[in-house]
Amino acid sequence: MIDLSGVVALLPLAGAGFGVGFLVGLTGVGGGALMTPLLISSFGVPPSVAVGTDLLYASVTKTVGGWRHHVQENVDWPIVLRLAMGSLPASIVLLAIIAYVPLDTEAMAGWIRFGLAFALPVSALAIVLYPIMMKAHVNGTETDGPPKRAVLTVLFGAALGFLVTLTSVGAGAIGVVVLALLFPALPAKRIVGSDIAHAVPLTLVAGAGHLGLGHVDFGILAALLVGSIPGILLGTRLAGVAPEWLLRPLLAITLCYAAYALLTK
Repeated sequence: MIDLSGVVALLPLAGAGFGVGFLVGLTGVGGGALMTPLLISSFGVPPSVAVGTDLLYASVTKTVGGWRHHVQENVDWPIVLRLAMGSLPASIVLLAIIAYVPLDTEAMAGWIRFGLAFALPVSALAIVLYPIMMKAHVNGTETDGPPKRAVLTVLFGAALGFLVTLTSVGAGAIGVVVLALLFPALPAKRIVGSDIAHAVPLTLVAGAGHLGLGHVDFGILAALLVGSIPGILLGTRLAGVAPEWLLRPLLAITLCYAAYALLTK
C-alpha cells in the first residue's frame, strides 16, 4: 500500500500557498511579506530555511511576471541595471558573511526575526501608500525620461539587497514606492514592471546563495508552488470584485500582526 502520509502533511502548506497566492493576485503585493512569517510562526520552519525557500519561490513566480512586463515594454532596463548594481553585490556580501563568519544559528534566527519585525510594518505602510503614489503616475507618458539619480538608485538597490537577502521581504511594495519617489515622471506601469524585473535576479541570487547554505526545503517549495499557482490565477481573475480600499488596509494590518507574532512567539 502506498504511504501518502508525506503528501498529506504538505497539504496545509499548499493551502497556505493558495491563500497567499490568492491575496497577491487580488492586490499585486504581499507575497514574501506574508509567506516568510507564516512559515516561521505557523509551520515552525526555521527562519533561515523560511527565507531561503521563499526567495526561490519568489524567483520562480516573478520570472513569469517579469517576462510579461518585458514583452509589453513596461521595463526600464537602465533603472533595473542600476538597482542590480547595488542589490546583487550587497546580497553576495551578506551571503558571504553568513557562510564564512562563524555565526550562532540562534543569533542568526534572531537577526532574521528582527529584520522581519522592521520590514513587515514598512511593507504594510508601502502597501497602503502604493495606490496613492501610483495615482501621481497615471498621466505619465512613455516619453517621460527618468531623472539622472544613478547614485541614489544604486544605494537603494544595495539597501534592498541586504533586506531581501536577510528577510525575503521588500522586493515588492517597498521597491515600488521608493521607485515612485525617485522617478516621479515615470509611468506607473513601468515602475511596477521595472520593480518586478529587478526582483527576478535579486531573489534568484539570494535564493541560490541560501540553497548553497542548505537553507532551502524543496518539499515545502513544491507544496507552496502547487497551491500558489492556482491561487494567483484565481485572485487575478477576481481582482476587480473586492474593493482595494478594503483589501489593502486588511493586508497591512495582517503584516503588522505578523510582525507582532514573530516578536512574541
